[in-house]
Amino acid sequence: MSWKQLFSKSLAANSDRLHFAAHSHHLWPDAAFAGHCQAGEDAATLADHKWAKIMGPVWAEAQQHVAAELKLPDPATIAFAPNTHDLLVRIISAIPARPVKVLATDGEFHSFRRQMTRWVESGEVILETAAPESLLSVARSGDFDLIFASHVLFNSGSMVTDLEPLAALASPDGPWVVIDGYHGFMAIETDLSAIAEQIFYLSGGYKYAMAGEGVCFLHAPPGYAERPVVTGWYAAFDDLALPPGEVGYAPDGRRFLGSTFDPSGLYRFNAVQNMLLQERLSTAAISDHVESLQRRFIAADPLPEMQLLNPLDSNLHARFLAYQGKDASALYDHLHDHDIVTDVRGDVLRVGFAIYHDATDVDALLDAIMRN
Repeated sequence: MSWKQLFSKSLAANSDRLHFAAHSHHLWPDAAFAGHCQAGEDAATLADHKWAKIMGPVWAEAQQHVAAELKLPDPATIAFAPNTHDLLVRIISAIPARPVKVLATDGEFHSFRRQMTRWVESGEVILETAAPESLLSVARSGDFDLIFASHVLFNSGSMVTDLEPLAALASPDGPWVVIDGYHGFMAIETDLSAIAEQIFYLSGGYKYAMAGEGVCFLHAPPGYAERPVVTGWYAAFDDLALPPGEVGYAPDGRRFLGSTFDPSGLYRFNAVQNMLLQERLSTAAISDHVESLQRRFIAADPLPEMQLLNPLDSNLHARFLAYQGKDASALYDHLHDHDIVTDVRGDVLRVGFAIYHDATDVDALLDAIMRN
């Protein structure tokens, strides 16, 4: 079974392509195109007045969708930005201590690693890293201003499962706990209701939320980071009449906003969320479908010389399979030459299935690998 009909534009645009990188760049469903067009229609119709709609009902609807997915008690804690890097910079700017003592896993994404490395060079940050399985014990034994961890690690698909014990370490005076949920949001069922008052949570719509670029978000717990130093005028959008020289902040998640942004991602996000609701496609339902495809692929044992870093077990599982081996790049190139899209990170080949795949697509991938 698949839901290819929901992706007719993306699939028809290159009918020979087999796209198994939904974990990296998820194909847009038709609903995303419709949302994008609606953003253009509102821009044409409302012109300058479009911002009342964007920062009103469009914004509020997107907050509601995120809050419902993560079981957050208050949608107002959510702020949107073009990318998670902008939000990370604002979080760090709000920490009064210098240098900032940061603990992170040793498997964080490139942009986080690059920025931290540069901050370490400049003396802004002291960074310590730990393996995901030892992160909690290191966090308990150290003195940190910020603890940062991906819920699902991008390279291996392994998971940090100690969210509640990590959250228990958090305090408005430090440390702050930030969970990067980019490979978890809408890929695994996530209930933050018990720890929403203690942790920051970052994610976006580019991957499993199927909404494309430019629609990332932050859940910011009340009482934490109330005055980010890196800030834009939208952070006081509802009070532009403050006296000159006085820097005001919104009392909710909007305190993390920057300045003027492209709102089309919000439209796409809302349109896709409404499509999923109409089709009764929950995160659990999509994950069940993807798991069935993963099991079909694994059962064929197509890569006996490579190690599956994240085997299926009884626990929650990433939406991609991560195979490690010296031939990862060569296999990626072979598949690419046959218009089959996967992705490779060093010596790890990642294969990501989605609801636009069915068993015949898996068999076509297996056949291409066997012909390598």
